[in-house]
Amino acid sequence: MGLVSWLFVLPFATAIAVILTPAGMPKMVKKIALAGTSLHLALTAFVTYKFVQVAAFSGDAVKDALITHLYLVEKVPWFESLGIQYFVGLDGISMFMVILTSIVIFTGVLASWTVTERPKEFFALLLILVSGVFGVFVSFDLFLFFLFYEVAVLPMYLLIGIWGTGPKEYSAMKLTMMLMASSALILVGFLALYQGSGKETFDLIEISKVHFPIVFQNWVFPVIFIGFGVIGALYPFHTWSPDGHSSAPTAVSMLHAGVLMKLGGYGALRIGLYLLPEGAQNWALFFMGLTTINIIYGAFAAIKQKDLKFFTAYSSVSHCGFVLFGIVTLNMIGVKGAVIQMFSHGIMTALFFGLIGMVYGRTKTRIVTDMGGLAKVMPWLAVCFYIAGLASLGLPGLAGFIAESHIFLGGFVGNQWADATTMRILTVIATMSIVVTAVYVLRGLANVFQGPLKEQFKTLTDATLTEKISTGILVVTLAIVGMAPWYFIDLIEAAVYPMINRLGLTASNWMVF
Repeated sequence: MGLVSWLFVLPFATAIAVILTPAGMPKMVKKIALAGTSLHLALTAFVTYKFVQVAAFSGDAVKDALITHLYLVEKVPWFESLGIQYFVGLDGISMFMVILTSIVIFTGVLASWTVTERPKEFFALLLILVSGVFGVFVSFDLFLFFLFYEVAVLPMYLLIGIWGTGPKEYSAMKLTMMLMASSALILVGFLALYQGSGKETFDLIEISKVHFPIVFQNWVFPVIFIGFGVIGALYPFHTWSPDGHSSAPTAVSMLHAGVLMKLGGYGALRIGLYLLPEGAQNWALFFMGLTTINIIYGAFAAIKQKDLKFFTAYSSVSHCGFVLFGIVTLNMIGVKGAVIQMFSHGIMTALFFGLIGMVYGRTKTRIVTDMGGLAKVMPWLAVCFYIAGLASLGLPGLAGFIAESHIFLGGFVGNQWADATTMRILTVIATMSIVVTAVYVLRGLANVFQGPLKEQFKTLTDATLTEKISTGILVVTLAIVGMAPWYFIDLIEAAVYPMINRLGLTASNWMVF
């Protein structure tokens, strides 16, 4: 078994170890979960080191590439008669997403240290979910990709339905039904690619060597983009997200917003844009309009929220809109911005939801107007909250600024397949969301942490050691990406080149591989 396989095998093995732990030993369950995710963080660091060693990030060969070059590849025949194989590997984008997921699950386990209700089942399902996420990011066989995608989605129903709060059964059912509908669209798209390629294979790299007729691309691209767009909170298919976030327990919200929603942007980029470039050209302006609504609607909806989780959930709808907006700019700078935004938003929302869970655990309320002056008794949590808020509104020096500036520049640069004036108008409208974001973030934080401290909150305590480690890692990550972005841009650039290069090809000049 190669290094890449261990990225999803290790959390699954940890889940098995948690399940086999004798009943009545909650501390042991948590220690096993923490040990497994700590080991995974170390594994991710080692795999990143090996990836950087073997990968070439520059040179004409990379810049002119039309086919994604993979590293640390493992390929084994599976169901050969159906063209299905075990095919995993890494490029810069998938490596970046693996780093994100490893950080979020480690901090999520730390943030869940106070879970007392059925901890064995909780941590086991959490680890199974994250195994599926890792599997999606390293799979390059469409069948294997879909299999892991379902593994990542299904545990959410139980995690919210059992350990959630508020109308948790309704939220869990709504989320599951919406994501199952999106899975159906994705499956239709995958089967169409399998049949339309004429190669009878699910191998993503082999399928990428086929030029699909424009009529085929024009109907398959929106099917795939909308299918992945549902989990990426694409307007108007986003309505499951705020309900799911508001009812989910802390670690599930962290994984849900921080990682699971990134499967939408990743799939739209990896499958939709890469395999169906002409379909992307023809639909880009339409989806750019929808994602602009995403960005503005989510920001204005967040202003009206009184519940901290709904507040952050609608903010996530807005920021996930930036991911899809960057993808449909169809140019290098916009797509790079989309990938960085996936990482930035993942860390930022994991921090937000982790902090909300910590504050709620102390105050027993998430209603903004019921709080006030909490910075006096929770200085660590208050500082972390403000850093997350400043990252959300794109403060220079934090990861959000790098991502959003790339996306906005991508919108202004435009492309040769869409009207430049329309693209720039939509970009200006999307940019205005920064002002709205500043309003709701700064006002919300002021209401929670500034002003007089209410009598019932005077005995509250600040973050524990495990909470400080969890939030501290996320804050430091936001700062590192914001202040030294070139390392991360180099990591993903080579993987973006083939996607952008393929957009310039037509049936008449498509290379025969």
